Amino acid sequence: MKASNSLQLGQQLRLTPQLLQSIRLLQLDSLQLEQELRAALELNPMLELAEEALAEHDQDAGETDLVDVAAPEVAPLEVAAFDELPEGSMWDVPAAPWHEGDDDASSRIVAGASSDPQLRVLQRIELELQGKDLEIATFWLEHCDDAGYLDDALEALTLRACAHLDVPATRAERIRQQILHGDPVGMAAASLHECLSAQLAALPGRVPGRLLAQRILDTCLDEVSRHDYPAIARKLEAEVDDIRQAVRVILSLQPRPGEADAPEPAPYVLPDVITWFADGQWRVALNPATAPRIGINSAYERALSSAGDDAGSAKLREMLAEARWLTRGLSMRYDTLIRTARVIIERQAAFLERGDEAMAPLTLKEVADTIGMHESTISRITNGKYLQTPRGTFELKRFFAVRLEGANVSGAAVKAMVRRLIESEPLGKPLADEAIAALLARQGVHIARRTVAKYREQLDIAPAPVRRRDHAAQLARAG
Repeated sequence: MKASNSLQLGQQLRLTPQLLQSIRLLQLDSLQLEQELRAALELNPMLELAEEALAEHDQDAGETDLVDVAAPEVAPLEVAAFDELPEGSMWDVPAAPWHEGDDDASSRIVAGASSDPQLRVLQRIELELQGKDLEIATFWLEHCDDAGYLDDALEALTLRACAHLDVPATRAERIRQQILHGDPVGMAAASLHECLSAQLAALPGRVPGRLLAQRILDTCLDEVSRHDYPAIARKLEAEVDDIRQAVRVILSLQPRPGEADAPEPAPYVLPDVITWFADGQWRVALNPATAPRIGINSAYERALSSAGDDAGSAKLREMLAEARWLTRGLSMRYDTLIRTARVIIERQAAFLERGDEAMAPLTLKEVADTIGMHESTISRITNGKYLQTPRGTFELKRFFAVRLEGANVSGAAVKAMVRRLIESEPLGKPLADEAIAALLARQGVHIARRTVAKYREQLDIAPAPVRRRDHAAQLARAG
């Protein structure tokens, strides 16, 4: 075989270290950015934290480049300066096994002989339980392993509890259920399915995807462990995106409740961008608390310009170049963030004024085309960044809504309409999915009954027969 040479022309994108750094800065959230800049300031003496506001950057971001918003009487969207912002675990020791003939197991737990999770659980329920019930609770806790599950089959443990404590099986199971649904939820579970189902039911408020998540727990746990979302979608006749949302709910649960520490409070979200309505216009600004500005130390820079070419100066010049790359990348982050926020606020002004039902269809590509950037850049800059509005604080990705097929409204808006119709339905006469679809059609929104059912499940709202039965049960209890 004879070797030969050939020439080929082609284009190839070369990612320089500077470009890679800029891309990485785009996708950092505010906490990660703070840690990144703190490390840079400690390692590079050429950098310093600027105390002045970012007024110059805000002007560069488009203070005079105004756009019209929806209402004709409303003035343009404005980029404001900062000074114009409005006021506004493992257990400590393994559980000691319960032994036949131990007549006062609860005293050992209260005395601290047992592990901390057992003690905490018992201390939480001892105000509700007394005498024999407390002994039953102690029995179940004694037979939980480190993860919080029963260490033997439920039927065998129930027979043992009945024989030793001389109580009926129904009473023993009632106390176990009280522990299962106590704090932490899932303790004394007989299986992973029971543990996660109890936690799923205990999630507060409406949880989008909860109903679908329970169906997945009931029938598709093996597929979840393999991350086979298409198989789950086929089995449950659901959309893959809905399956992913429901699985995220399942993955947020604690499969080993016995090792869980006390739940931490929800983290406080600091917005990256702030928008407010003033003087007939929407205004937008970066939040100075999450947009620190760093600059080059001018004294060091001047001293370096007159220094020689020794090894020390060469190292400092390298640091100076790194500092300039970082400041440029940071400037690119702020500029991209404010420009992206401006487009989002312009397109979703109706949502800011009227709420979810006015959420307009919007895609990453539309924003990217408007500001002349790639779709992946918009995806990075909106991930983990938050916008504070008069209506609340939302992740920027919240404002992207898929257009409903065959309509000029977004799926998010239609979902809000479904919620409103159900919340305003007559007491005792819940609306079926077909009726909701018919009511929406009168408003010019034509969707199938199955789509209504999908949105209802995402809103964690039960079907009409279940809602009717729950209402009847409430009336019976009240009577």
